[in-house]
Amino acid sequence: MNIKGYFNESCNICRTEINHYKRINSSIDWIDVISNKNALKDTKLSPEELIRRLHVVKDDKLHKGLDAFLIVWEEIPRYKILSKIARLPVIYHFGWLIYEFIALLLYAKNKNILRKVYE
Repeated sequence: MNIKGYFNESCNICRTEINHYKRINSSIDWIDVISNKNALKDTKLSPEELIRRLHVVKDDKLHKGLDAFLIVWEEIPRYKILSKIARLPVIYHFGWLIYEFIALLLYAKNKNILRKVYE
């Protein structure tokens, strides 16, 4: 099964988390959306959409945000339980809100990179 993860490596927090996942699991092909211009074509997303959230493509379906993290966690044995817990309805909705808030803050902090890379 081929899984691709699209993330913004220029974001310190994003890079740190994804590097952690890379160290403990090699089943996901991680793609930096800043250095790999094909990420736009592959995902059919705008630059803003692409750096705004984590994206994962699994079985030709694009997942974003918390749903992308759930896919990643399912692939890592020690995080499978986290994926199951995060899928519980109340926890999922709170997790979704928390993720979206943090992602918005990180996007605001890192959106300047768009002008440098995609102009």
